[in-house]
Amino acid sequence: MYLHTQLLINEIAADEPDPAAANALQEGLGGQFGEMRTMMQYLFQSMNFRGDAASKPYKDLLQGIGTEEISHVELIGTTISQLLDGSPRYQGKKSDPVDQPGAGGAAPLKIALDTSNIHHYLVGAQGALPVDAAGNPWSGSYVYNSGNLVLDLLYNLMLESTGRLQKCRIYEMTDNKTARSTIAYLIVRDQAHENAYAKALESLGVNWGKLLPIPKTNAEQFPEVKKLLDLGLQSIQYTFSADNLSEAGKLYRGASPSNDGTELSTQQMPDGFPMTISPERKEEFAPGLDPELMALIQATAEQEMKEADSPKEATSASAKPAAAKKK
Repeated sequence: MYLHTQLLINEIAADEPDPAAANALQEGLGGQFGEMRTMMQYLFQSMNFRGDAASKPYKDLLQGIGTEEISHVELIGTTISQLLDGSPRYQGKKSDPVDQPGAGGAAPLKIALDTSNIHHYLVGAQGALPVDAAGNPWSGSYVYNSGNLVLDLLYNLMLESTGRLQKCRIYEMTDNKTARSTIAYLIVRDQAHENAYAKALESLGVNWGKLLPIPKTNAEQFPEVKKLLDLGLQSIQYTFSADNLSEAGKLYRGASPSNDGTELSTQQMPDGFPMTISPERKEEFAPGLDPELMALIQATAEQEMKEADSPKEATSASAKPAAAKKK
């Protein structure tokens, strides 16, 4: 079973909307090496895992990383939504003409035609989509699950390495603080997962360093990344095990394969950051609840609460006729 905490795994920095950056981030979400891919690949590998009790640490490692990837999908999807929240009715920079609804006869959603993925507006109501940066739908055929532990771990190490490489490129495409805060976090966590799979392979006697040299992206040159590396976030793996039965710590320990002088360790889960609900977008015909629906919901809730507060009265009342009949 999975538990959901209503917190984001990382804080999203505030900045102006940027539809072009949102579209670039779609590659990191729904692309071949994106977060949807890693989430599905690791969860399927853990569900299909075969082995004896001695193999449990490997299953737990896959399970923990796969669970974290669910939170990455949530984080990057929320970031894309925030980057798209910039129609003419957005109240941001007063000097920006798009903040003037219908200025000069402009169409409310003209911004969708300028520099973005138009499907973000036509289909997603200014929200993330399960597609790559070219608009291609995410495909389950991306998922690799051979059933062979060594092959799966090697493929996962390659997947994390390629994902980190792509995120470094996306970082270089935009200076938007909202986009970069999420990209930097995912770059560092990809390194943590590289360390996890590298350590697991080492425990199996695989000399992965000669077989698959990890690309040197020099990501610490990015200030947002450097800040997280200084906190040691690249050397911590979360188990997300509510019952603390995970044995992933048997693998994720010792000197980091990144050779950065840090020691690997496991934690149950990070503290998280507050989540907010996006505002309505009337020009997208994407409202929440209108006054009539709100009144109906409130009335229904009050009635249900009233009935819940007096269950004994209802029970005793229904029992009286039966009792009288028996008498």
